[in-house]
Amino acid sequence: MKILVTGATGFVGNHVIRRLLTLGQEVVATARSRDKARKFEWFNRVLFIPYEIEVSSSIKSVYDYFERPDILIHLAWGGLPDFQNSIHIESILPANRNFLTDYIQSGGKHLLVTGTCLEYGKQSGSLSEDLNTYPATQYGKAKNDLRIFLDGLQKQNSSFLFQWVRLFYMYGQGQHPKSIIPQLDTAIKNGDAFFNMSGGEQTRDYLPVQQVAEYICKIALQDRVTGIINCCSGNPISVKHLVEKYIISKGASIKMNLGYYPYTSYEPMHFWGNNTKLKSVEQ
Repeated sequence: MKILVTGATGFVGNHVIRRLLTLGQEVVATARSRDKARKFEWFNRVLFIPYEIEVSSSIKSVYDYFERPDILIHLAWGGLPDFQNSIHIESILPANRNFLTDYIQSGGKHLLVTGTCLEYGKQSGSLSEDLNTYPATQYGKAKNDLRIFLDGLQKQNSSFLFQWVRLFYMYGQGQHPKSIIPQLDTAIKNGDAFFNMSGGEQTRDYLPVQQVAEYICKIALQDRVTGIINCCSGNPISVKHLVEKYIISKGASIKMNLGYYPYTSYEPMHFWGNNTKLKSVEQ
């Protein structure tokens, strides 16, 4: 099966491609930079076609341009990790909407797009796919608007299969350096005595990125479970406990400097994902 992966050189994209190749799938990969892509070990095992979604293009058929893939796994999204930048609504959303519309209208039959738990907004507790969405960030709003648009498109054109995979929190190789675990790694490497962080009492839903990539591939390679699917552990953990566990796993002596940073204003203190639908993919 031929699978197109956008955002190939990103945090999640790299791991999704590695997993697809392990599963024996034919991969067409795309991202902005061929030079950056060459640095990945999978480069010579895929068909890499550079493409900038947010730049106007004269290409009339995305489906044909990318060698008519059976499935599109759409991971690409710019502007991160600045969740409140208006660029998400003003330019990234319309560019992605146009790209995906062209893919469908030019012949694409199977579309998997990654969303975000930030679509849920400030709702607390266990978050299930049937909840209404109230995004409180520009990024969450843009993703939510894209999902609503694609859902409407799918209702008008039921010839394509649509899966919206809502990602929660991740950690692992290739993560943005401003994320908590890479910052902690840097502090440990520098021999810092203390690690500055928030109070750490907030609870979140974390998965290693390799597990996220495996779930994305499992979802894409089946057609029984569709629509919105939370990609999460279902097990809340406090940020403080996550950091404690990581420090122990590294054998480090660094101490947490709790309360150095304020809690974010756009997230509730306690939320995690309901993964019942995700588990049904494996049944």
